[in-house]
Amino acid sequence: MWKRVSVGIVSLGSLIWMTVSPLVLIGQPPTGMVKSKLTVKLPVADAELLIEGRPTKSTGVIREFETPLLEPGKAYAYDFKATWRPNNYTVMSRSRSIKFKAGETIVVDLTKDLGTDKAVIRYVPTPPDIVEKMIELAKITPDDVSYELGCGDARITIAAVKAGAKKAVGIDLDADRIAEAKANIKAAGVEDRVEIRQGDALEVKDLASASIVFLYMGDEFNALVRPILWKQLPIGSRVVSHRFTMGDWKPDRTIKVLGNDGNEYELHLWNITETVKKRVASAAP
Repeated sequence: MWKRVSVGIVSLGSLIWMTVSPLVLIGQPPTGMVKSKLTVKLPVADAELLIEGRPTKSTGVIREFETPLLEPGKAYAYDFKATWRPNNYTVMSRSRSIKFKAGETIVVDLTKDLGTDKAVIRYVPTPPDIVEKMIELAKITPDDVSYELGCGDARITIAAVKAGAKKAVGIDLDADRIAEAKANIKAAGVEDRVEIRQGDALEVKDLASASIVFLYMGDEFNALVRPILWKQLPIGSRVVSHRFTMGDWKPDRTIKVLGNDGNEYELHLWNITETVKKRVASAAP
């Protein structure tokens, strides 16, 4: 069996020792106890690193540690989590669970996304006049079902049903935004056609029901959601994004809009086609 160890971390300069919790070993420890050396590779030098849920204090893209004393040959499992901020509105996280035997030298590579990355985006609302332009770009029909990933106060979701969509779904992580969205939907009189869910927008399982997806979440989030869109969205669906793009999946249309605030905004439109659907396999981690 794999054995999870509770650890404490003591920092001294750039070195970190992990000490076994008294709760882990009962009675006299076996003779010949050994340590494992851990090398952790991070995506950026200033990433925050948790080992077994506890913070570490070293920096750099390569960090080295030692485990507590472990029973020789015994199997263990450690959890590692890296968190970093590519910009002032995005927090990225990446986790691994590593199994090893005491005494082994372990390399933990957190530099690559294996399809399980998470992103938390700070809410920044789209101005109302730009919302109108996004709706126009989507060319909503009475047959459309709109999904907004990271719906915030639901202004785009509400605009979609007011423009004629038969149903709209908004998803957001933030409980305060969810409460605000539900209040706005009630005030707009569209409760019968709008569903608001609290949850991770990267874990939506029913995007096959959507014909339009609206986004204003950041390039990092778009990179994570792109293979999900390719896999789940049916042919003929559209994706509309305020400002942010999709890497080498180039928009079918980009427009520039001068806002009422005097700022210029870019809006992007992608169509889900048979060619796009064929990219699913290449997008798999």
